[in-house]
Amino acid sequence: MRKFLVVLDDSRECLNAMRFAAMRAAHTGAGVEILAVIPPEEFNHWIGVGDLMREEQRERIQAHFEVFAKWMRDKQGIDPELVIREGEPADEIIAQVRDDPAIGVLVLGAATGKKGPGPLVTQLSRTAGSLPIPITIVPGDLSKERLEAIT
Repeated sequence: MRKFLVVLDDSRECLNAMRFAAMRAAHTGAGVEILAVIPPEEFNHWIGVGDLMREEQRERIQAHFEVFAKWMRDKQGIDPELVIREGEPADEIIAQVRDDPAIGVLVLGAATGKKGPGPLVTQLSRTAGSLPIPITIVPGDLSKERLEAIT
């Protein structure tokens, strides 16, 4: 089964990317894989603290995932899977795409502020030509109704 890969983070635009991925998956018989990336710790010499912080991040990611997963199951009939990786976000996204051949589309949400679309969209757009799958960039300010019409 083909899957849409969507990135779970704390950005506002993440919500539209999640909605888009779930609605497209529901309409095309695909699945959704949600990727959360824990960035590398700055203080590796504080191993005990770093381990505790990493575990807290995993718990927070799991709770955040459950909110999206419940909506996807209840509203779209999609049962998403969660993947958590550690490292630099753009590198880990590319690695996940290469590690999972079932992923057919990467879905990213674009920020709407004056600072541009966001670091992930900017970084991954630069390497889009060498990725083995297409990237769909979902504007962060699309309404729910417009997203439904598009998908």
